[in-house]
Amino acid sequence: MEKIIAFFKKIYNFVFFDIWKITENELTRAQKFIFKLIKTVFIAIRGYIDDKLSVKASALTYSILFAAVPLIALLISISKGFGVEKMIESTLNETFLGKYGLVPEIMSFVEKYLQTMGGGLFMGIGIVILLWSVLSFFMQVETAFNEIWQVKKSRSIFRQFTIYFSAIIIIPVLIAFSSGFSVYITTKLSNSFLYDVLSPLLSFGVKLVPYVVNWIVFTLLYMMMPNTKVKFVNALIAGLFTGTIFLIFQNLYISGQINLTRYNAVYGGFAAIPLLLFFIYISCLIILLGAEISYALQNIHFFDFETDTKNISFRYKNFITLFITYLVVKRFENEEPPLSSDDIVKNYVLPIRLVNSILTQLTDSKVFVEVADDTRRLNTYQPAFDINSLTISKLFEKLNTNGSEMFLNVKHDFLIPFWEKYLEINNLQKKNVGDILVKDLMETQNPAMENLPCA
Repeated sequence: MEKIIAFFKKIYNFVFFDIWKITENELTRAQKFIFKLIKTVFIAIRGYIDDKLSVKASALTYSILFAAVPLIALLISISKGFGVEKMIESTLNETFLGKYGLVPEIMSFVEKYLQTMGGGLFMGIGIVILLWSVLSFFMQVETAFNEIWQVKKSRSIFRQFTIYFSAIIIIPVLIAFSSGFSVYITTKLSNSFLYDVLSPLLSFGVKLVPYVVNWIVFTLLYMMMPNTKVKFVNALIAGLFTGTIFLIFQNLYISGQINLTRYNAVYGGFAAIPLLLFFIYISCLIILLGAEISYALQNIHFFDFETDTKNISFRYKNFITLFITYLVVKRFENEEPPLSSDDIVKNYVLPIRLVNSILTQLTDSKVFVEVADDTRRLNTYQPAFDINSLTISKLFEKLNTNGSEMFLNVKHDFLIPFWEKYLEINNLQKKNVGDILVKDLMETQNPAMENLPCA
């Protein structure tokens, strides 16, 4: 029994601590693949817990129910332009909705919705409501993805509108391609001698098409939705995983409805509602988990030494804070392009979560200001005020005074004089540092450096 406990402790220490201290230079190609797989799974599972994906999935489930009719109405309207509206309905019939006979009801709602918007003053108002319902749904999705990717700033409304509705136009095209391929195989080639020869291969191809469509859709989703640059390879791997799991779950769920007849006895005709909610909720979880995987794959190298980062000393964090401030200030002084968090992490091999935490703190303290780089789809950082007035003492004063102070309603008599003594000590430290500008910190001939006390 002791050996088993010791074995599991060894595995625990390896996964949680040791593996993050092993560099790629120490590994063979096979070991690199295995270690990367373990790290990716670990980061994704931890992200599932830390980012509260179950809560996000619940919120998205509500958003989907609210936006379902407007979204399908918009898809049908666009599909009519391509002449594939029947294919959209046929595709819906093949899903969970079709198995419960909900598609005719939904299409009836959609038809009434479109007719209501068809004339008079309500036409303009109806279109605005339609577009806003769809836009707000995608905004909810983007917010969830941005939180996973630790992106704090969303796109502008104009960019959101163009990207989201471009995606909506692509969906009917993909559905038309998927349905058209199956129809072409079954009608055009059925009378050909090649059909008998290639029948097993063609049958496999027809079954594979829905997976390919899902892979494309989810890959584009993981590339386009977060307001940051996602590498194609990372989005593709996450898209392959999500698209496959999503279709497998849907098929298993539909085939398992026979075992859920007891819900019909309890809920009657309303049995489809809780089952629909459950289906949407699990689907949202799968999609968000795919986003965690794409994030883990792209940032896996930046999680090394993360255990040490969590236990970082106050002094070392101040050192990294001063270092990052110096980089941004010198970049601005030399009139070079501003740095993003990814630039700092890659160029100086720093843990991404530590860098993001410090950059957020510097931005909240009004030391830095975020600047959107639309070309790279990244947020970069510049000084928030004149760098010729940014001294070391001013930097840490802004950091230390950001937030509430002396907020207690009832103060002990000894608390106030102790606070005054603390401020006095703090002022003495400022005098020792002097008026050294952050931008001149590494200047060897800086006269202010001579006033610093020896260690």
